[in-house]
Amino acid sequence: MDRLRNTRLPDLPLHRLEVPLPHLLPFAIGTFDTIGPLSRAAFPHRHTFYEIVYVTGGSGSHVLDLVSRPVEPPQLCVITPGQVHHWAGAEELTGHVVLFNEDFLLPHADDASALRALAARPGHPAGEQAAPIAALLADMGGEYRELRPGYQNVLRACLHILIARASRTPGSTGSPSDAPAPACDRAAEVASAFGRLLCEPGGARWAVGWYARELGLSAGHFQTLVRRATGRSPGSLIRQQRTLEAKRLLSGTHMTIRQVSHQAGFADPAYFCRFFRKETGMSPGEFRNRAGRNHHDPRIESIAAHPDGP
Repeated sequence: MDRLRNTRLPDLPLHRLEVPLPHLLPFAIGTFDTIGPLSRAAFPHRHTFYEIVYVTGGSGSHVLDLVSRPVEPPQLCVITPGQVHHWAGAEELTGHVVLFNEDFLLPHADDASALRALAARPGHPAGEQAAPIAALLADMGGEYRELRPGYQNVLRACLHILIARASRTPGSTGSPSDAPAPACDRAAEVASAFGRLLCEPGGARWAVGWYARELGLSAGHFQTLVRRATGRSPGSLIRQQRTLEAKRLLSGTHMTIRQVSHQAGFADPAYFCRFFRKETGMSPGEFRNRAGRNHHDPRIESIAAHPDGP
């Protein structure tokens, strides 16, 4: 049963989560086959939701924000809202697909930061976590299908454990805490909220003042808290995200440079070209040509999915 819906943006599809009855949760789990053909989409697209994929078989590559990694089962892939991804040359993909919205993470708010850290790479080998992850997903699938009393709470608890297991896979940097952050850790709380807002698909704003107002802070206090938590200014993180959004549009759509400029929030295409060259060392046109030929060019991958962001 198809649980994904394709909404067209200018040349870049946006997939939204639709959960069929009797489920009323912002959550779904299944296989590549039961989730539907969009779970194997070979064209660049983005989501409004989180996706965790546990690949148990098949071949090809997973491309996430311009970075490509061969499919090497068993392998875990995490995609967060706003990221652009697709499966390249994929054949006979098998495994589990878990889909959920931000609301499903509310009992464990720190899990969102762990997922963003995991999504800094297009794939993680399961390693010694393979058997526990497989057993956990099988249990989650049973709870989802059988609708036993209290299954919603079981699914939320299992998802929290799954994210913790994923954070133990080789090369992972995600590390959800065992307990909520202290109430006094305001800087980490603000930086996490800023990170979520910054990555929202189609909802990005490019002014520090907008984010400060959205979070109920003065611009100065907002800048102080974000720098304390991340070591970077909000402006530098916005520039990074803005450049990444431009790269996504240049590599994943047929939009003109002027259209990309407008979509990335630049009123003047000439200024956009100067900004992009300063951030990447390439003109938008050169980047598009290189991205179309080789996803492994280090200059193409240089800004894709930084794990040290908010």
